[in-house]
Amino acid sequence: MQIKLKSEYITLTQLLKEAGVIATGGQAKWYLQDNLVLLNGVPENRRGKKLRQGDQVKLADGSQFEIVE
Repeated sequence: MQIKLKSEYITLTQLLKEAGVIATGGQAKWYLQDNLVLLNGVPENRRGKKLRQGDQVKLADGSQFEIVE
């Protein structure tokens, strides 16, 4: 799935919300503690991590997201 940027970057929390994985930003902390999230193949658990064009995110359930302009 592609996530379109509306500004220079999107945070990991915003991506999770936009993808419907979590309902509120407050849930991101707990989601990231309990689930493996890969950013460009590297584990990432910082909810404020800035995602930019070309970044790829893979969730534990197999969902994949690409950041595009």
